[in-house]
Amino acid sequence: MKHIESKFCKVPGLCLALIMLCLLFSACKKDSFITSQNAALTTSVDSVKFDTIFTSTGSVTQSFKINNPNNQKLLLNKVKLIEGDTSSFKININGQPATEATNIEIAANDSIYVFVTVKINPNATNQPFVVKDSILIMYNGNNHFVKLQAYGQNAIFFNNQIITGNTTWGNKLPYVISGSLHIVAGASLTISAGCKIYSHADAPFIVNGTLVINGEKQAPVVFNGDRLDDNYKDLPASWPGIYFTGTSKNNVLTYAVVKNAYQAVVAEKPSVNTNPKLLLHQCIIDNAYDAGLLCVNSSVAADNSLITNCGTNISLTYGGNYSLTNCTVAAYSNIYGSHKKPVLVVNNYVSDGTNLLIASLGATFTNCIFWGDDGLVDNQVTVDKQGANPFSVAFSNCLYKAKDDPLNSTITDCIKNIDPLFTTIDVTKRLYDFRISDKQSATVNSGINTNFTTDLDGNNRKVGTTDIGCYEQQ
Repeated sequence: MKHIESKFCKVPGLCLALIMLCLLFSACKKDSFITSQNAALTTSVDSVKFDTIFTSTGSVTQSFKINNPNNQKLLLNKVKLIEGDTSSFKININGQPATEATNIEIAANDSIYVFVTVKINPNATNQPFVVKDSILIMYNGNNHFVKLQAYGQNAIFFNNQIITGNTTWGNKLPYVISGSLHIVAGASLTISAGCKIYSHADAPFIVNGTLVINGEKQAPVVFNGDRLDDNYKDLPASWPGIYFTGTSKNNVLTYAVVKNAYQAVVAEKPSVNTNPKLLLHQCIIDNAYDAGLLCVNSSVAADNSLITNCGTNISLTYGGNYSLTNCTVAAYSNIYGSHKKPVLVVNNYVSDGTNLLIASLGATFTNCIFWGDDGLVDNQVTVDKQGANPFSVAFSNCLYKAKDDPLNSTITDCIKNIDPLFTTIDVTKRLYDFRISDKQSATVNSGINTNFTTDLDGNNRKVGTTDIGCYEQQ
């Protein structure tokens, strides 16, 4: 046999013809359809799931691929959304929006995309509910299904809402805000415990009047962006934030959680009466892109509050009057950004472009933690003074991380550069628990008594030697 093949291949024309024939056969095979019922087909996922989608608003778009791993073309007889036009889901098949498509060709070792969105119609229920459907893929006598699932919830929707009187929000349904929300001067909004507010990326919460939040430990009032799908629900700068303007007064936030904003809480200009412009009781501010608490020549008092993982956690600029008691302020680099700025910045000036404007400043920090991860920030606390205006900054029984002590400050019984030993810091998984579980922590029994007798968890503080930070070690 070897001898015959050798003689045959000595004829150049026959050899070339044989090669061409093989190539032609291979090309024809690739151009032909595989019809066997055993032909392979795969999808990049078995199911497409959406997190909470508010009724009457659309979702983000998700997608999956239908793969043809065969060496021949595959003909899909049908790709169909099972519930068709009545479905809450909408699909786009290989670039064409439709509930059903037929005779779709997929080249050998190639794939096509299917895009999926969902819009849930309102109904009478207040609780989250589940909507489901499936996409059927038919080929060569086979049926392949991709399941679709979304969690939906009714809500109260506001677009460019203006509050002109004394208004109360309950907690039966969440509030979804687009455009903006304004509380005009002289008006007030009271928000009940357990209420949830979701703001669109274009929707600042602007307070010219008064905002009162009556959250509770087991039922805080939560502010967040309205993108709750997996890829977006933890993104900083998902919505603008809460802004207390010059005319705003008598604002009290109790057990409020403000997260994923651009500037979470902003207070500008002095109080118009003898009360601080803003009181923060047992609040959490987390994951703001630019600033957690930004004050410009204003007045804020905060106690037993947690401000974490923001661009700058606290910025008190152009003077003002401030008091922070038993607060924990900490930042760690994670996948959303590097911790590059101090967690506390205090100064008494601002530039208008050509001039340096200087104001009086009074700030006291008692029983507070100011901490951040290693490597990028030498001093987690900075205090800067310009001019001769009245200026007083005092740190009492605080724990802070700094290469240099804050300048222009009075420092009494503070602890420097000793790890507070937070319970859990897992940057990779973004798991943070800023409680103190270790009785050997330097924060334990290192504080002084104040008028605030319970911590962020609602636990009683020890009498005589309370702990530093927003949590009392248990």
